[in-house]
Amino acid sequence: MKIPVATLLAQKKTNVFSIDAGALVIDAVKEMNRHQIGSLIILKEGKLVGIFTERDVLQRVVVPGLSAESTLVSEVMSKDVDTFSPLMLVDEALAHMNKNRHRHVPVVSGEEILGLISIGDITRWLGKNYENEAQSLMNYFTGTYNEF
Repeated sequence: MKIPVATLLAQKKTNVFSIDAGALVIDAVKEMNRHQIGSLIILKEGKLVGIFTERDVLQRVVVPGLSAESTLVSEVMSKDVDTFSPLMLVDEALAHMNKNRHRHVPVVSGEEILGLISIGDITRWLGKNYENEAQSLMNYFTGTYNEF
């Protein structure tokens, strides 16, 4: 399927939730809980510098026994953030996310953050497209196919 991630982004909510790198972990976790999301984009002076995920909370805060009330997000965020171009194909994005075990990847154009793609977004989108394709085939085979 030769569909760019920009198409997927256009069909979903494009809210990008972020927090400043100088924020406390507790504030980031509260923000994630408030929006019922699994990650936040981390900004410093308005620029992407990291991503903070549920996995970061578990591996870099809880296990080492750090205090969420006194640890800065910048100390425990994932700093080497993979990003996708809006032109990246959905299939390539899925393969990349599976290979690198990333569940959330920002879509950027230059320095502008266009949105965030999750592995759940991709699987829901693929499922819906496969369902539509199956329905079209069923309609074709049963003679209810509509060309217009």
